[in-house]
Amino acid sequence: MPASATEYVVAAQDRTLSAVRQSQSAIVEAVEGWVKAVEAAAPEVPAIPVPKGLPTAEELIQTSFDFYGKLLAAQREFAQDLVAAAAPVVKTTPVEAPTA
Repeated sequence: MPASATEYVVAAQDRTLSAVRQSQSAIVEAVEGWVKAVEAAAPEVPAIPVPKGLPTAEELIQTSFDFYGKLLAAQREFAQDLVAAAAPVVKTTPVEAPTA
C-alpha cells in the first residue's frame, strides 16, 4: 500500500494508464472484428481515392506524436525552470497533515 502522497498519485496514474490501455485494446479488437466481417461480406472493397501528396494516416500519426512529444518535453522544462526560478522566495516546511 502506498505510504506517501506521491506514491498514491503514481499508483492512481498507473491504474489510469492500465484502464486506458485496456480500452484501447478492446477498440482495436473491435475494429479487427469489423474488418473481418467486411472482408467476408465484400472481399473486393474499392480503394478510397486520395489526392497525391497528402500524408498517409501513418505519417500523420508519426509527425503529430513527434511534435506532441517535443511540446510535452518543452512544457516539462518550462515547469521545472519556473519552479527553480521561484524557489528562492517559495519555501516549504513539511508538517503533519490534520486528521479528521
